[in-house]
Amino acid sequence: MNPNACASALLLVLTAAAHAQAPLRSDFTAPPMAMLPAGGPVKGASYTIDPTHTFVNYEMGHYGTTTNRGRFSTSDGSVQIDPTGTSGKVDITMDMSSVNTGVDLLNRHVQSKDFFNVAAFPTARFQSDSIAFNGDKVTEVAGTLTLMGQARPVVLKASRFNCYMNPLIKRQVCGGDFETTVERSQWGILWGLNFGFEDKVRLLVQVEAINLKP
Repeated sequence: MNPNACASALLLVLTAAAHAQAPLRSDFTAPPMAMLPAGGPVKGASYTIDPTHTFVNYEMGHYGTTTNRGRFSTSDGSVQIDPTGTSGKVDITMDMSSVNTGVDLLNRHVQSKDFFNVAAFPTARFQSDSIAFNGDKVTEVAGTLTLMGQARPVVLKASRFNCYMNPLIKRQVCGGDFETTVERSQWGILWGLNFGFEDKVRLLVQVEAINLKP
């Protein structure tokens, strides 16, 4: 099994066990530990993506009126911080069959050959060898998005970033919100361009990654 998938599976087990031990009550408030600063990402540390808190959302203009939206889940991923704490690597795989627009008919359409051709390309992948920091905050991640079998450069800019001590699993968690705007035609997704569906797509990525070393 892929080491990243193993780590993600372990994470899910840890999280589920923690929730089972501490069920949510109507008067629940976050434990004080969650409010404590946990510094920045640990130098030289390896993090595993938490698939329960990591999703890729897209927004695409629709006939100049409303915005079509959808969300993909992640299947596994990892973040490696370099020994200096000034860069690192990211590798995240997205499950294209998990797309959810909120409308079953539209889900089937975007999975078809008109859009993502999920039958032939069941996953997409974002890989980066460059993480930019400002102090202990990640500000930008430049990498490559492989979609529909084609790789194109993408730069994700952080709109927020933080690390905290997760009170349930008692490990450091780092993450934030990132975004970019791409042109889907660069990956060969052309359906609707000539009758009202925009080429530009806004990608909004929420990501959390856990340092599995206590």
